[in-house]
Amino acid sequence: AAGRPMTASTEPAAPLWRRVARLYGRVLDHLLALSVAVLVIPVSLQIFSRFTALLPHYIWTEEMARFLFVWTVMIGAMVGVRDAAHFEVDLLPRLGPRAEAVARLVGRLGILAMALIFVWAGLQFTRFAWNRISELAELPLWLIHVAWPLTGASWLLFLGPQIADDLRAIRGRAA
Repeated sequence: AAGRPMTASTEPAAPLWRRVARLYGRVLDHLLALSVAVLVIPVSLQIFSRFTALLPHYIWTEEMARFLFVWTVMIGAMVGVRDAAHFEVDLLPRLGPRAEAVARLVGRLGILAMALIFVWAGLQFTRFAWNRISELAELPLWLIHVAWPLTGASWLLFLGPQIADDLRAIRGRAA
């Protein structure tokens, strides 16, 4: 009813885009932790096989570590954009809320441009690798190349609500 304060049970549900982004972000958090944990295995095998005679020298571990490292970096970049955790250099004095929103929006438009490049060039990159396999582990190369367009698409998903919030703040409405 009118005049009643909104409580958790009467708050409107978040728009679908924000709910999808939040759920996808949680999946990325788990994938990032998993990729770091799994990356330890081939790297440890490489180290132990180099310095001890206990393990044979596995050739595939170097390639597997490289694949996992690329995915770990790309998932980390997705999470970084989601959390707006990229670094900032403060050149200007403290700004008001609208001016700060404009500054954030300019930065996000730069990320938006990079996201579009990652999607477009990443799709070409993935197409190039579609029928190729890696030399040592014989893994399909598209498995590593698809990280680029997926990263760009993820940035687009996370940038949408952030840009909408900045535009709302610029117009003087609560984000």
